[in-house]
Amino acid sequence: MPHHHHAPTVTVLTGAGISTSSGVPDFRGPQGVWTRDPAAAELLEIDRYVRDAGVRARGWRTWAGHPVWHARPTPAHRALVELERAGVLIATLTQNFDGLHQVAGADPASVVELHGSLATTSCLRCGAGVPTRDVLDRLAAEPDPACTACGGVLKPDVVYFGELLPDDALARAVAATTDAHTFVAIGTTLTVHPVAGLAPLAVDAGARLVVVNAEPTPYDHLADEVVRAPIDEAVPALVRDLLATP
Repeated sequence: MPHHHHAPTVTVLTGAGISTSSGVPDFRGPQGVWTRDPAAAELLEIDRYVRDAGVRARGWRTWAGHPVWHARPTPAHRALVELERAGVLIATLTQNFDGLHQVAGADPASVVELHGSLATTSCLRCGAGVPTRDVLDRLAAEPDPACTACGGVLKPDVVYFGELLPDDALARAVAATTDAHTFVAIGTTLTVHPVAGLAPLAVDAGARLVVVNAEPTPYDHLADEVVRAPIDEAVPALVRDLLATP
């Protein structure tokens, strides 16, 4: 039987490391996309993207071939859904745009996508939104597909370098972080701001900080617990511990 808490107490922050075992590569790890090909990061610079049709065409080709379209949720994604269903989870804050928390069964309303989502694409001029798959279907004929409504530049709803985070996402993340009794950071290098600042914010608000990551992070010294075990082992074990604690 799940324990009946008066209010949910755990907030989770996830980064690319929770999805690597599903086949979605991370960016900054030893085998990361940008580690192997530093030029790939340039495809995600908003000014260059807007200015250069060649960058857009390369970017769309990259998205079309991205492993995310075939990725399945991992045991770690599924374990976090157990926390949610037990009424323990305040929110899942994620830096990932792969939608795997929702595919695993998380309530979309409880997932805060801090760096946006690849599922949808918007026109930078008129704001019209379309499923990204529909845009990818046009690439054979249009390597740099334009908005069918106004002819403007289309871009996936992933936060690029030089863009602000989605309007309400950071506010929701801060609220969930400051309410947490336990804040768990999973598979994130905690180096990308403003999101990385949520870890010290949680500690300042009195939370217990747990860091689950293969590599050291800048906030390990603030953590009550640092777990280096593989994420697909560590997260289910951590969830069992959290659910066993009255």
